[in-house]
Amino acid sequence: MLKVVNRVKPATKSLVFVACLAIVSACTPIFKNHGYVPPAEELAEIQVGKDTRDSVTEAIGAPGVSGVVQDSGFYYVRSRVRHYGPKKPEVVSRELVAISFDQRGVVRNIERFGLEDGIVIPLERRVTDSNVQDKGFLRQLLGNIGNFNPGNVLGSN
Repeated sequence: MLKVVNRVKPATKSLVFVACLAIVSACTPIFKNHGYVPPAEELAEIQVGKDTRDSVTEAIGAPGVSGVVQDSGFYYVRSRVRHYGPKKPEVVSRELVAISFDQRGVVRNIERFGLEDGIVIPLERRVTDSNVQDKGFLRQLLGNIGNFNPGNVLGSN
């Protein structure tokens, strides 16, 4: 009878163990956080109609993004992305805080949005006035007379 001797080198055992460990760790999700959104406590300190751009920057820090139009608003964005093995990275959560200002640079509105299932959801909104700024009803009505184009109503250009 033949005896089979099981002689596996210790280096080979270590190599197999490290390879198994690498495979298992590759399947562990890795989360990466991007951006900054001020906490709710700090946002509560900002008073709509009283605070200015400078006081907002001093209270909660400079925004990650400003409005496209100069002096339109501050935007704070935070995203959490999950990387899982060879799969495409997936955005797990996204939060946006938008602070808008009037022409004088005073806070007009603070809004907080979240991303749930690919749909933007307003989480919090503090509005003090409507979108109508310094215009009465008749002024708005008469202001639109010159903008009316009957060709658009009839479908021809």
